[in-house]
Amino acid sequence: MNFITPAYAQGAASGGDVFTSLIIPMMLMIAIFYFLIIRPQQTRAKQHRDLVDKVRRGDTVITAGGFVGRVTKVTEGADDIEVELAENWRVRVVKSTLMDVRSKGEPVKDTAS
Repeated sequence: MNFITPAYAQGAASGGDVFTSLIIPMMLMIAIFYFLIIRPQQTRAKQHRDLVDKVRRGDTVITAGGFVGRVTKVTEGADDIEVELAENWRVRVVKSTLMDVRSKGEPVKDTAS
């Protein structure tokens, strides 16, 4: 009893070129994935790093929690900044949690502490 006809058996025996049937489509999918997903994400991450590194006193910022405040203190080399959310209400915020810098403003006047 023969389940495979001779025509199908001859087509399978030819083998085909593995490079053109598997490798080229796989490489094409990787290239598309890189240019549509990975590269744009890397540029957004670089822009966010630049934004966070350039924060200075007097900037209006938005935190990841949705708070809008004015930067009152930036310490060089530190991972956090001081943000004034309301009059006489200052909080320390980790720089990487900043979502946006809305406007560059005049430096905030220091009050005697």
